[in-house]
Amino acid sequence: MGHELKSWFQLDARKLIWLICAITVIITFQYLELLSENVFSAVVPSGKISVEGQSSFLASAPSSTELDGTIRYVTHSIGLECNGTYAGSETVHGNEVSEERDMDSNDDVISETDVDLNKSSTFEEGSESPKESLSEELVDLIKNSTVYDAESSKSMTTAEVEGGLSLELSKENNMATLDSLNQTSAVNEATNDFGTYEVNDKDQNSDSILDNDNNSGRKSSSEEFEDYPESYNNKTVAKEAPTTIADMNNLLYRSRVSYHSTTPRWASAADKVLLNVRSQIEKAPILENDQQLYAPLYRNVSMFKRSYELMESTLKVYIYKEGKKPIFHKPVLKGIYASEGWFMKQLQANRNFVTKKPREAQLFYLPFSSRMLEETLYVPDSHSIQNLVEYLKNYADTIAAKYPYWNRTQGADHFLVACHDWATSETKEYMANCIRALCNSDIREGYIFGKDVSLPETTIRNPQRPLRDLGGEPPSKRSILAFFAGGMHGYLRPILLQQWGNKDPDMKIFGTMHNGKGKLNYAQHMKRSKYCICPRGYEVNSPRVVEAIFYECVPVIISDNFVPPFFEVLNWESLAVFVLEKDIPNLKKILLSIPDERYRQMQLSVKKAQQHFLWHPRPVKYDIFHMILHSVWYNRVLQMEKPR
Repeated sequence: MGHELKSWFQLDARKLIWLICAITVIITFQYLELLSENVFSAVVPSGKISVEGQSSFLASAPSSTELDGTIRYVTHSIGLECNGTYAGSETVHGNEVSEERDMDSNDDVISETDVDLNKSSTFEEGSESPKESLSEELVDLIKNSTVYDAESSKSMTTAEVEGGLSLELSKENNMATLDSLNQTSAVNEATNDFGTYEVNDKDQNSDSILDNDNNSGRKSSSEEFEDYPESYNNKTVAKEAPTTIADMNNLLYRSRVSYHSTTPRWASAADKVLLNVRSQIEKAPILENDQQLYAPLYRNVSMFKRSYELMESTLKVYIYKEGKKPIFHKPVLKGIYASEGWFMKQLQANRNFVTKKPREAQLFYLPFSSRMLEETLYVPDSHSIQNLVEYLKNYADTIAAKYPYWNRTQGADHFLVACHDWATSETKEYMANCIRALCNSDIREGYIFGKDVSLPETTIRNPQRPLRDLGGEPPSKRSILAFFAGGMHGYLRPILLQQWGNKDPDMKIFGTMHNGKGKLNYAQHMKRSKYCICPRGYEVNSPRVVEAIFYECVPVIISDNFVPPFFEVLNWESLAVFVLEKDIPNLKKILLSIPDERYRQMQLSVKKAQQHFLWHPRPVKYDIFHMILHSVWYNRVLQMEKPR
C-alpha cells in the first residue's frame, strides 16, 4: 500500500512539473509574439486591404483584391506634390549630392549608380545615424497611411490597426527593424562598397561586377558634393491616388485633342512643313508584316512608321553654339546619366538632321548637360539649386536676345535632353514651354503629356563597348521567377526587401549583391529571371527598366506616377508588368497569375523592343538615339494646331 501511494505521488509530481513547463512556454511564446507583432506591424502592418485603387499590372490577371478578398496590407499613397516637393522625409550627408557615385581612378568620365539619381541616404554631422533615420521614416509613412478592413468595411488609421498598438518604437527596436529590412545591404554612410559596379576595362572579357546597383566608374564619396536642395528634404506623404498606366493612356489621348503649343508670333516655313507632316502621319497607310517593327509593341505601328520616315527625310535641327564647357557641349558618356551625353554627342556629329541655317530648322536644341550643371555649379551646404536655375535662365535670355527663334514660339520649338533628377526643377519655370526629354518623368513633378518626353535612363559601364553582354536566356531556361538587387534608396526598396528578402525561393530579392565563387552575379541573375523588379529609388525613374530589356527580362515597374520611356509611341502593356507600390505584398501572386502564354508574349515584345533601347557607337535605324529624337519630333508635330 505504501509503495503504491509513493508511486502515485511521484507520477502526480511529474504531471505537475510538465503542466507548469507547458504554461511557461505558452506565456513566453505569446509574449514574444506580441513583441514581434509590434515591431512588424510598425513597419508593414498586415490586416487591411487598400481601397485606393487596384494594381494595374496589365497582364490579364485579376487585381490584388480579386486574388484574395481576405488579403490585408497597409497602403501608402506616396508620391510627389504638384509643386515639386517630395513625399517622404530624407536627410543629407557628407559628400553626396544625389546618389553614391565613385570615380574610376583611370577614367575622367563621370559615372553614377542607380540610386535613382539625386539623393543618398546620408547624413550631416550631428544628425541621427542612418539606421535610426530610415526606420523612423518608414514609421512616419505608416502613421500617415490609411488602411481598409475588408471584413468590417471600416476605414481607419494605421494607429487603430490591431487593437490600436502603438507605433512609437524605441531606438533599439528601430535599429533591429532596419537591420531586418537591409539584410545583406547595410546602410553605409560613406563607402564605395554601396551600390557600385567595378569593370575591368583592361580586360574586356572580365565582368567583375561587385554588386548590382548599376554602375562602373563612380566618384569616391570624398569627391561628392555635400548635400542637395532643401526642397528635396521636406517630404510629406502625398494623399492623391497614384496615376495608373491606364490613367496615363487616357491623359495621352486627351492631350492629343486638347494640348497645343504656344501660337507662333509670326508664321514661318517650318510651321507649314510640320502641318503637312501631321496630315501625312494621320493618314498613314496601314502597315502589314513589317520586318523590323513588331506591331503589338506600338500604339499605332502605321503612324509610327510614317512619322519615322518623315523625320528621316524632313527634320532639321539647329544646335546653338552658345554656352561654354563643361556645362554645354561636353557629353558624359559613362554611368546612369549617359543618355543625355550620348544623345548630345551623336546629334552634334549627325549630318542628316543638323543644319547650320536656323531658318531651315523645325527644332532647336539646347545642348547642356544637367549632370555637369550640378557638378560644376552646385554649392555644398546651400540646400538650394536657385543658382543653377538662374544659370539656365541667363542662357535662355542670351539665346532670346541674340536670335529671334525663341521669341517667335516662347521656346515651344526648342528642346532639351536631361537625365539628372534636378533637371525637372531646374527647367520647369524658364524652360517650361520647351519640349523636355527627362529621365525623371514624374507626373507629379510637372510632366506634360503631348509635350514632354520620357527619356530612357541607361547604364553605360564601358563607352567603348556599350552592347557588351547583351541578351539573355530563352524563356524555357529562365528558372528564377523574379529578381531584384540594389541599394536601399528611397522609401520603397526597404519595404520590398522586408516583404520578400530571403522569404521565398522563387523571389530573389536582395540588397546590394557582391560576387562570390560559384554565385551568380547581377547580370547573370537578370539573364535567368522571368521578371526583373524595377522599383523606384529616390525618384520614379531607374535604369533597371532599360537593363531588364537589355537582358531580355520582362520588367516589373513598381513606381507610381512614372511615365515609361517613349510612351507616346510604345504600347507598354505589351512588354511590362505595372504594380502599384501598395501592392508589393501581393507581388508574387500577381506574377504567378500571369499565364505562361501571356508571359511569353511579353518576353517576345521585350526582345522586339530591345532595338529601341541600345546605344551604338554610330547610330543605326530605330536605335535609342533615333527614338529620342523621334519622340521630340513626334510631339512637336502633333502639337501643331490645324488651321480652322
